[in-house]
Amino acid sequence: MAYLGEATKTMLDWIPIVFITFKVLVFGTGMFFAIRWHYEQGKKGRQAERRAVLRKVGTVAVIFVIALVGLLFATFTVSQKLGLT
Repeated sequence: MAYLGEATKTMLDWIPIVFITFKVLVFGTGMFFAIRWHYEQGKKGRQAERRAVLRKVGTVAVIFVIALVGLLFATFTVSQKLGLT
């Protein structure tokens, strides 16, 4: 960057700030419209049976916890075999 002028270096310092601000605005707008759309769809009466949804959520949560415990066990087993105790 030795060939860049001082004005260019100052401008380059602002690029991440501008890009991150733009990214936050775009994602925030997208999330707002997604939440609003799902809320309106729920008000239309297209809600799934609450009991079935809760059952699916519980099943996914149990599978996640089992996978997490398995990964933890595998990590400790491998670390003991490598002598990283």
